[in-house]
Amino acid sequence: MSTQRGPQRALHTVLLCALFSYCIADTLPDSAQVIDEKGQTLRVTPLKGLERPWALAFLPDGAMLVTERPGRLRRVNADFTLDPQPVAGVPTVLASAYKGLMDVALHPEFAENGWVYLTYTKRLPGETDANWDELIGPAGTAVLARGRYDGAHTLRDVEELFIADAATSGVSAARIVFGADNKLYMSIGAPSYGLEQGGTNRVGSAHEAQDPASHAGKVLRLNDDASVPADNPFVDEPGYHPEIYALGVRNVTGIVVHPGTAAIWAVEHGPLNGDEINIIQAGRNYGWPLVSYGRAYSGERTGAGSGPILASPSAPGMEDPWLHWSPNIAPGGLAIYTGNRFSSWRGHAFIGGLSATQLHRVELTESGLPLNQQSLLLSLGQRIREVREGPDGLLYLLTDHDRGALLRIEPIEK
Repeated sequence: MSTQRGPQRALHTVLLCALFSYCIADTLPDSAQVIDEKGQTLRVTPLKGLERPWALAFLPDGAMLVTERPGRLRRVNADFTLDPQPVAGVPTVLASAYKGLMDVALHPEFAENGWVYLTYTKRLPGETDANWDELIGPAGTAVLARGRYDGAHTLRDVEELFIADAATSGVSAARIVFGADNKLYMSIGAPSYGLEQGGTNRVGSAHEAQDPASHAGKVLRLNDDASVPADNPFVDEPGYHPEIYALGVRNVTGIVVHPGTAAIWAVEHGPLNGDEINIIQAGRNYGWPLVSYGRAYSGERTGAGSGPILASPSAPGMEDPWLHWSPNIAPGGLAIYTGNRFSSWRGHAFIGGLSATQLHRVELTESGLPLNQQSLLLSLGQRIREVREGPDGLLYLLTDHDRGALLRIEPIEK
């Protein structure tokens, strides 16, 4: 078991649940249900037994690997059953204040080499458990690791490939995807300001998103062994970490390769009324924390410990978002649908909604521009963390709850 402080935290949670009704009730039905959305009838089948699931990857045999934020990697079998035994070999993670085990991805040649890649938060040396689940609690940094999956219950030859220079006590998501060029793209968040700036972090600041000597608030581009590609945009720039591909991102929670253009698309949490989708390009600056269409959580346009620095939502040298939301949906994962099961949704973008408790659909024009939007599955009341299209053409979602679930979404023809 790789969970940090696992037994102590579990006992603490049980006591709180029993004495103070601390736990939120599981409101998701145990059996499949049929939901009518505008123009589409959906069957939603839940698979329960997961704790704060974060990401999933499909295996060649039809099974899946699912990460749980406390530090476990789980196998969901091809028959849509949860293997009760976690996969061994996952490194120890720092699972506090929304940190922990995050993304999972397969090497493009997984069938030959068996490599599975993970991102997670690693505790910094000298950090204690004080203020455990608060943003002033123990600090860590994002790590990329890989191991060879044996097809059952073990990761072997596990190694930490890359340890980011992105220390924070606060929130910092780390997403990964292999591009069409077989390079690995890794996002690292820097959403919050330090205490001295009126923010919430004891360690780490949003200002690092513009600092070329920090990995925080960046999208990195790496070889499959985490070495630096020779054609990275800042590889010869003095003062820049050579891994940096793009900068000025806030907190990416979904990153995918567009199936038509092969461009890297990323969805990120913004400040108040400032969630975004961006198309990530080499050497570009996406503005955080200098500019944003959002504002501080106090409602003020700038500053106040959480808003952008400049009053204008755009500035020279900064990329405007491809799409932004007001109000926020607090996005989870991102998928661009290519299958045949939802024929009327082919080519559309799907985004999980955390605080918005929905699956959000963005219809795209043939030229790739956003058109209509639709909120799906609101009746479930579930925080949607992950969105993936399965090899069977169905949609698979993960719910961000202590009693989390994997949801299989399939169409019902009328």
